[in-house]
Amino acid sequence: MTNLELQKIAVEVRRGIIDGVHSAKAGHPGGSLSAAEIFTYLYFEEMNIDPKNPKDPDRDRFVLSKGHTAPGLYSALANRGYFPVEDLLTLRHTGSYLQGHPDMKHIPGVDMSSGSLGQGVSAACGMALAGKLNAKDYRVYALCGDGEIEEGQIWEAAMFAGFRKLDNLCVIVDNNNLQIDGPIDKVCSPYPIDKKFESFNFHVININGNNFDELRSAFAEARATKGMPTAIIARTLKGKDISFMENSIDWHGKAPNDEEYAIAVEDLRKVGEALCQN
Repeated sequence: MTNLELQKIAVEVRRGIIDGVHSAKAGHPGGSLSAAEIFTYLYFEEMNIDPKNPKDPDRDRFVLSKGHTAPGLYSALANRGYFPVEDLLTLRHTGSYLQGHPDMKHIPGVDMSSGSLGQGVSAACGMALAGKLNAKDYRVYALCGDGEIEEGQIWEAAMFAGFRKLDNLCVIVDNNNLQIDGPIDKVCSPYPIDKKFESFNFHVININGNNFDELRSAFAEARATKGMPTAIIARTLKGKDISFMENSIDWHGKAPNDEEYAIAVEDLRKVGEALCQN
């Protein structure tokens, strides 16, 4: 897929995020929006998956460790064909299978239930080790928040992954520099993130996580790296492409009202229209 095609899909992923969170009147738009390019690249370019066979034992796996950004994952899954895009409007509604956090038992395409922060890399390590023990060639991807990696279990899992040389594991850190209580370097700084992962025997790649050229290069490098897991530290913009949400802590975990929703939809329309000029 070309970068332009991926950029257009990322706009649709962002629209699904905004639609779902607005309909739910709850949710986490900021960190979902920051990772839209990451979700898009994984599900439309990088991973070996088949929406018609979501339980294929040979598929690549994805763990959303920062499970509160489920609106981003759901929108990518819907746009990829795992379930109808219209179902995004049922997010968090009573009786909907699209719960506030990913549920592997009820949502097609979800490989791991998540939401308790810090646990996703451990689950991904288990999947990656199973692949090694079973002589499978699938890969495992885990997306973490940069605030989330303040959790100690992340580093226990990183120690395990490095020691076991899980080169089929790729951890991505959505480094938008904001967590629920403020800038991460003011709350409990995990910086330098790259050096920490290197100390646990990870191959580390630093990129702009909202740039498809850099995502393409990073995932290719991760795939080519042997003998050690890879960590991609992806600098991103929280609330990206929504004018009043960009780089704002206010939009970590609340939904836009009707007026704000209209502005957000117009912002995305303009982004999509600009892309169509290319």
